[in-house]
Amino acid sequence: MNVLWLTNIPLPEASKLMNEKPLPFGGWLVNAASSLSSLNDLKLSVAFPERELKDVKFFKGDNINYYAFPPVDDKDSSQVEENEYLEKIIHQSVPDIVHIFGTEYAHTLAMVNVCRKKGIKTVISIQGLVSVIARHYMAYLPPKVQNRYTFRDFLKQDNLKQQQKKFFRRGKYEIEALQKVKYVIGRTTWDRACVTQINPNVKYYHCNETLRDEFYKHTWNINNCERYSIFVSQGSYPIKGLHLMIEAMPLILKNFPKAKLYVGGNNITQSRTLKEKLKMTYYGKYIKDLIKNYSLQDKVIFTGLLDEKQMCEQYLKSHVFVCPSSIENSPNSLGEAMILGVPCVASNVGGVADLLKHQEEGFIYQADAPYMLAHYVTEIFSNENLALEFSKNARARAMKTHDKEENTKRMLEIYKSIYKLK
Repeated sequence: MNVLWLTNIPLPEASKLMNEKPLPFGGWLVNAASSLSSLNDLKLSVAFPERELKDVKFFKGDNINYYAFPPVDDKDSSQVEENEYLEKIIHQSVPDIVHIFGTEYAHTLAMVNVCRKKGIKTVISIQGLVSVIARHYMAYLPPKVQNRYTFRDFLKQDNLKQQQKKFFRRGKYEIEALQKVKYVIGRTTWDRACVTQINPNVKYYHCNETLRDEFYKHTWNINNCERYSIFVSQGSYPIKGLHLMIEAMPLILKNFPKAKLYVGGNNITQSRTLKEKLKMTYYGKYIKDLIKNYSLQDKVIFTGLLDEKQMCEQYLKSHVFVCPSSIENSPNSLGEAMILGVPCVASNVGGVADLLKHQEEGFIYQADAPYMLAHYVTEIFSNENLALEFSKNARARAMKTHDKEENTKRMLEIYKSIYKLK
């Protein structure tokens, strides 16, 4: 069976073949690709967009063939309706099944259109759903923040309202792609509900995700963590809920004055130089103002971009992991924290409740209630036995959810089922 994946980014092996530094994103695809490509009865190819390209480029990996193609411009409907580069990839790879990861980019609909034209079976794996996420983009943000600009926002025409509009625009392509396919792979009640409302006739398959390899190698130890430290894996745009986490910090500090918040990713509040000031987004300015208003300058630390190993280390030295998002499907950050055994507190949004059981494996709270977030964090800080119980139970659950062999087996079952269907 020949299977062609369409991904948003190159896998690390492809990056190396192109003499580029591997990206610190999408690492969960690596394990899945490695497991599937090692099977004797399956040949895997992977296609991905690459800037600056004028045509398709082919790269041969150890067990995987790679195809890089020019990105699809979502403002050019002709590229979406008939894409010569994706047609070329289909012609060269001769797939029995095309498996598309994610719906948020125009190349998803472009590939769906090519496959429909050529009679090739197509399945889409749901990551997030931008058409739904767009509705939550401004959740719990003051109106004045939603409409303001910085110099950077004005220049790029990319303030928060405009970012939301882009999500809605991309969502139209997403909805059309989902309405045109027969098969979808998901993993939560939330994505199943959303997808079947968009396309009631779709055949839905459940398959959990395999995480990045480093996270299967380690276990959190309360004696090795930085006591009263909180880790949020990212916070560069509103749906990740960093503003709500910061609202919770003064309440946490009342009981635990040594508490610190570590935020994964680049410092969106940095403005020491003129260049940094000119590049700041209004959301970054809002976060900076919140930090200043609550006198948290020494309490909020941005880690910078972390690779797989560094991210794992950051989880392991944290006392609590928090996922404060306004919407998620099944956040891999939560899965990574759970499989390491880091005590978790997560907002009850999207598919989160399918991953983490409240009061047994961690705490789940109402997303717009930072006072409850603060309460649950302090509960873990003040009760070592509770932290250890959550750690043990969450890890046991995540080892099943993210079992490499079971997830590979299930994916192969899905491919075989689709291959046999008319």
